[in-house]
Amino acid sequence: MTDTLPRQAGVAGAAALPSAPSSPRVDLGDLPVVHTRHWFRWSIGAVVLFVVAQFAWSLVTNENYEWDVFAHYFLSEPVLQGVALTLLLTVISASIGFVLGTLLALARLAKSPLLNSAAWVFIWFFRSVPLVVQIIVWYNLGYLYPTLGLGTPFTTDFWIVEFPTVQLISAFAAAILGLSLNQAAYSAEIIRGGLLSVDQGQLEAASALGIPPRRRLTRIILPQAMRSIVPNATNEVIGLVKGASVVFVIALPEVFYAVQVIYNRNSRVIPLLLVAVVWYTIITTLLSIAQYYIERHYARGTVRVLPPTPVQRARHWIAVQWARLGDSDSTLPALQGADAAPLPPAASQSSGNDAKFGGR
Repeated sequence: MTDTLPRQAGVAGAAALPSAPSSPRVDLGDLPVVHTRHWFRWSIGAVVLFVVAQFAWSLVTNENYEWDVFAHYFLSEPVLQGVALTLLLTVISASIGFVLGTLLALARLAKSPLLNSAAWVFIWFFRSVPLVVQIIVWYNLGYLYPTLGLGTPFTTDFWIVEFPTVQLISAFAAAILGLSLNQAAYSAEIIRGGLLSVDQGQLEAASALGIPPRRRLTRIILPQAMRSIVPNATNEVIGLVKGASVVFVIALPEVFYAVQVIYNRNSRVIPLLLVAVVWYTIITTLLSIAQYYIERHYARGTVRVLPPTPVQRARHWIAVQWARLGDSDSTLPALQGADAAPLPPAASQSSGNDAKFGGR
């Protein structure tokens, strides 16, 4: 009885209080949209745009670039032959270097102390000696060994076959040897790092299933390691394209040597150097595009849906703009490769929130 009366009094008092007015509904369409102003970002962007515009203006107005001379020699026969030789040196040296580098990486990971030590010494030596020195030594190997051949071990009795070293190791062979062995030393560490990046549990699981060691490497470990190997390997190949320019010391007519010969004759140094710069840029751009698609291929095991390629993004953008030109309520096309649902129709994109908050 004593507990009931106060409660009833409290309820009666609460009923006597005036009711609070109901809050009005909010129309999102009437709310102003205030965009965040990034003054520092816009300032830096303006400075960068000014510098780029200034440089582009100088490219057009500065007569010292001599674009007519550049256009004359850009597709000339000596330059094209130099580009072809540069690509040939890159392909051969990269192929030999990465095959030998793979073997060296496996030897570094082997349990044999002899193989491990031999691979370590090889990598240590060829990473210690500059590339230009290696090429010159191979080119002048005839001073150390006038003849090379096969015969009785630990003697110079080459009774099976014998070659003069100068004829056997030409300028092209010296360049291939220097570039390939130098590349193999760096590739070995790149591949070894990629193999070590794979979780050890993958190898243990494959061993528990009884999968042979060679199949473990080629079908389980290496495909997973390629995702971390490819970016560094592409950097090495791009560096090899530019590093091939050092073969000018043995008078091989690659692209840099070709433009050197031309500007030493006509004294047009800047336009001829620009020819080499543009050709190196074109080759590097093509290799970068190839790197993108190779990385995308090996990313299939790590992402649910592959990201769209630049071509797919461009096609999607064109399709969206084309769809927005019409008056129909058709659904906008979805971006291929993206992990997203198709966009809603354009006519009903803003109706959901308005209905929820009591708008029009």
